[in-house]
Amino acid sequence: MKMRKVGAWALSLAMAGTLLAGCASKPAESKEETEAQTAAAEESAAGESAEGGTAELDHEVLVGINQLVQHPALDAATKGFKEELTAKLGDKVKYDEQNAAGDKSTAATIANNLVNEKCDLILANATDSLLATHSATADIPILGTSITDYSSALNLTDFNGTVGGNISGTSDLAPLDQQAALFDELLPDAKTIGILYCSAEPNSKFQADQVQAYLEKAGKTVVVKTFTDSNDVQSVTSDIVSQVDAIYIPTDNTAASCANTINNVALPAKVPIICGEEGIMSGCGIATLSIDYYELGKVTGDMAAEILTGQADISEMPIAYYPDPVKEYDKDRCQELGITVPDDYTAYTAEEN
Repeated sequence: MKMRKVGAWALSLAMAGTLLAGCASKPAESKEETEAQTAAAEESAAGESAEGGTAELDHEVLVGINQLVQHPALDAATKGFKEELTAKLGDKVKYDEQNAAGDKSTAATIANNLVNEKCDLILANATDSLLATHSATADIPILGTSITDYSSALNLTDFNGTVGGNISGTSDLAPLDQQAALFDELLPDAKTIGILYCSAEPNSKFQADQVQAYLEKAGKTVVVKTFTDSNDVQSVTSDIVSQVDAIYIPTDNTAASCANTINNVALPAKVPIICGEEGIMSGCGIATLSIDYYELGKVTGDMAAEILTGQADISEMPIAYYPDPVKEYDKDRCQELGITVPDDYTAYTAEEN
């Protein structure tokens, strides 16, 4: 999967230089006006750099990372975040990166530890990490990533695209109507579709409800099954494969961490799975319409640089979305299941991530 370059959001120093030159060449009408123009130009230039459009820091900052669980999508988002932020701030940024191993209480402990360390900013990677960090501090800037729907996750009743307060970030939501459409493109004979996800993840339910509506509108019969945690993934998967022609799994952290378990049940049963993101697909699916989590992390890192250098107020930063989801397929599973893949799909290759 080819990476897409994320454009810089800040102005370049060259533009600041042009502004300064313009102020210098125009005679001021008074000493006060000259001082005001100079102060404004210096303030503009102080917030910008020649290379990436990000101000330079004269002090070190500590960035905490609270990642819920280790799996390819979240790992890629963290990697993109760190690489982009380091590219902008260099050795002035230090990281305390911690992983909750899928446990909510551990995520809460990590959040409290990062707050006690007086981090300058915290990355919350996945919904439960966001909720834990949100509960731990109302002051330290929190950027979420790999969050599907902030309004569902944070129980916001009047969400307009900006969370406000000390929270912003990026969403991994891909167009759900287009994900549902993959069934007709790849599995036109599938009449009964199962939806499988963890009931403890509100973002998974949000996606499942939306996709169910799209599938039913397309004339499909939908069977929904949920597991509560990793302990009942195998039994719930065994139950659903006996009732359906194909399965949809949304972006779901529990499913991602148990993708091999799901695959070991579904593939022998010849039940194909379409997934909400490529990390789950790599473990158990045939196809996905997925965002690029590495690039999503880079967008989040760019946001962090703007916050840490004072160029942006997190309370006014809208949630950012990945603009270019890609249709991907797993070549081996498609061949094993006899599925013909259209030309506009890209074969998934793990080494590219």
